[in-house]
Amino acid sequence: MKLTHLDEKDRPKMVDVSAKKQTTRVAIASGMITMSQDAYDSIVNETNKKGPVLQTAVIAAIMGTKKTSELIPMCHPLNLSGINCDVEELHELPGFKLIVTAKLTGQTGVEMEALTGVSIGLLTIYDMVKAIDKGMVISDVQLESKEGGKSGEYKRSRSEA
Repeated sequence: MKLTHLDEKDRPKMVDVSAKKQTTRVAIASGMITMSQDAYDSIVNETNKKGPVLQTAVIAAIMGTKKTSELIPMCHPLNLSGINCDVEELHELPGFKLIVTAKLTGQTGVEMEALTGVSIGLLTIYDMVKAIDKGMVISDVQLESKEGGKSGEYKRSRSEA
């Protein structure tokens, strides 16, 4: 199997996508963070001393999505047309699920952008609440779905979850 990020001399390279057709591409990724009840309560009651945690995490997720090519060496800089972030409160854990949707019309996909956005958003929650709970766990960062491009559609099945 030939790896796309290696040239004929096995040196790292960024894939040349110039011959690829431009299509609308959308990727959705998600991840979770679990924490103590005290940490959770400080977020939902907005009593955290560092400010509004969830709003800050959404902004961080958007920024992380936009800066993916600066963080992941072989990712192309992309002209994203849309980024959406949703946060679900998971009272029963306690914790939160962060979902990031990235969209563009271009020659390469946006899976890495959505995954990076989720990771940065969850790390921001951790950073803002670590004074209350250093034992928080970030987990299940995963691609939920993608569409567009040559490889077509992907949707995570329940058996993969």
